Amino acid sequence: MAAETTVPRTGGPGVGKRMAGAIARQRELSLAGLMVVLAAFVAIQAPNFLSASNLTQVTVVASIIAIAAVGQALVILTRNVDLSVEAMMGLVAFVVADLLKFDVLPAPAAIAAGIALGLVLGMTNGFLTAVLRVPAIVATLGTLSIYRGIDFLIAGGKQVTLGDLPAGYTDPARATILGVPIFVLIAIAIVVIVAAALRWTRAGRHVYAVGSNPEAASILGIRSGVVVFGVFSACGLLAGVAGVMWGMNYGTINATAASGVTLQVVAAVVVGGVNINGGSGTVIGAGLGALFLGLISNALILLRLSQFWLQAIYGAVILVAVSLDAFLVRGLKRAALARRSR
Repeated sequence: MAAETTVPRTGGPGVGKRMAGAIARQRELSLAGLMVVLAAFVAIQAPNFLSASNLTQVTVVASIIAIAAVGQALVILTRNVDLSVEAMMGLVAFVVADLLKFDVLPAPAAIAAGIALGLVLGMTNGFLTAVLRVPAIVATLGTLSIYRGIDFLIAGGKQVTLGDLPAGYTDPARATILGVPIFVLIAIAIVVIVAAALRWTRAGRHVYAVGSNPEAASILGIRSGVVVFGVFSACGLLAGVAGVMWGMNYGTINATAASGVTLQVVAAVVVGGVNINGGSGTVIGAGLGALFLGLISNALILLRLSQFWLQAIYGAVILVAVSLDAFLVRGLKRAALARRSR
């Protein structure tokens, strides 16, 4: 698994961040083990949980969330958050479907236009946060409403149904290569590419440096504003990809598409070991977090438990993960101070 990039040495807090990163990697292994235990437990109660058709359905949906979670992880690594992910996904999904419905563009061009739209929306968030210095939570809460409002304006109370789309457009959502869903392969490729970029490129090291210690990063000549603008842009781009895949998977799209996804995405990121305070964690963990939450959602359905529990589970996951991170980081800082005082 990809490890986090080493950040500049800035004393005790830097040591704590690196140690927190090691714990985050251990959390990834623990999360994988927990998924195995969960699968075994649910399979006893509902044997079809491990059927090929059910696992395909779960992993396809989880792959869409995982791609959006990778973008969100990049933002959170810099001590920010993007609350507009679901609105970007929904707007892209509807715009692409609408272009295809009225035969404005062929499918490949419409897909490219949708991904480009996601990039522009992400760049807008980056401009507000990095250039205008609007706090990320405020900026993206505002754009969440704006993007969703644009979606409603374009939709005009209508929806695009499966019959409105070109024949074969939704086939990739069910297609496989050697038994593995194409959507899953796309998600894995994105996770691997971004993880490698964070690990072995200067830009990736800058992301960790800005999140770990912005003041030290500035002293080293790292342009924090450029880094923040870049991660928000990347988040929008990946939200665009996820939005296109969302439309392919569900077929029927309206102005409320992807509502509630932001909570799932943030939960996937933090349960996967990305520190909400920035500077440590991996996108591999975010991808595993998306799969973990997807398995829980599916397990509730098969065990005939109320789906209302999902929202409570997502909230509890975020609270537990953030509290655990805070506890561990405080402990690591105390340990580092104790070693220096000897």
